[in-house]
Amino acid sequence: MRFENVSICSVAHVDARDRVTSTELEATLAEPMQRLGIPRGILRGLTGIVARRMWEASFQPSEAATAAAEVAIERAGVDRGRLGILINTSVCRDYIEPSTAALVHRNLGLGSDCVNFDLGNACLGFLSGMEIVGNMIERRQIDYGIVVDGENSRYVVSKTLERLRQPDVDEAFFRANFATLTLGSGSAAMLLGRSDLVPYGHRFVGSVTVAATEHNHLCHGQVDQMQTKTRELLVEGIKLAKRTWDAAKVELGWSPGCLDEYVLHQVSKAHTEKLAAALELEPERILTTYEELGNVGPAAVPIVLSKAVEAGRVQSGSRVGLLGIGSGLNCSMAEVVW
Repeated sequence: MRFENVSICSVAHVDARDRVTSTELEATLAEPMQRLGIPRGILRGLTGIVARRMWEASFQPSEAATAAAEVAIERAGVDRGRLGILINTSVCRDYIEPSTAALVHRNLGLGSDCVNFDLGNACLGFLSGMEIVGNMIERRQIDYGIVVDGENSRYVVSKTLERLRQPDVDEAFFRANFATLTLGSGSAAMLLGRSDLVPYGHRFVGSVTVAATEHNHLCHGQVDQMQTKTRELLVEGIKLAKRTWDAAKVELGWSPGCLDEYVLHQVSKAHTEKLAAALELEPERILTTYEELGNVGPAAVPIVLSKAVEAGRVQSGSRVGLLGIGSGLNCSMAEVVW
């Protein structure tokens, strides 16, 4: 899928307020870890995550998404009345219904003609939202659209800690729930528009997506828990990423060394390093955020992109690859020329 007239007008992120360290989380699990013979420091040691951010428990995903959207709209300098669609892609939701998108739409004061809905595709949701908005712009159905995401992992992490402290927890159950402790919180938003209307924009070249849904059993999440077959998920995710990278070579014309910056959905140190090695990505072209943010779900890719821009890593004319994998399994890769 390639676009000829789609650009990113702005991208923004908001970090969650509270910093929660891996050491602090492990301290609440001292008894079961000792009983099960699990060494201290394993959370940081295995994942590379020093800390993750969290909002207070009462802070809703719609509030987080709204905060990032306000920044993105201001940066773009686009009249919000011209937005034709708002897509919310967060895993975390305020309610089962109404959609979180409807709440963000109201918070932003968007027009009655601005379509709004939630899009769920696990950690791949934001990239999927970009594709939908891009298609609508390319077809001239709309001039501008915005993709938002707000994640608050405090509840699922808190409930997981409670569950792991139960006296009947065994090692297998502990390890199945371990990945939940990598989750972080944050929000992001991206405003896209027709390139001929935003000469200052950053061209959204296109994207590719490959599915491997035979592995949809490797990670199952609920509001209050997530169980993961961590090793299998990593192995099959890397295989799928290789297939998607090959598809991007054909569809987007990628070749070794052609991209100036790789923006990755980051789960952990092992995931990031093994993905980079498998795709032969230059480590110096990857801004890592997992150390202080953990896994922020679908907000991860736009957060990393926003931070890379703020850090001056992405300059005018830079070719940027956006790489995401979501449980299911699905993988998307996209290119932006900044």
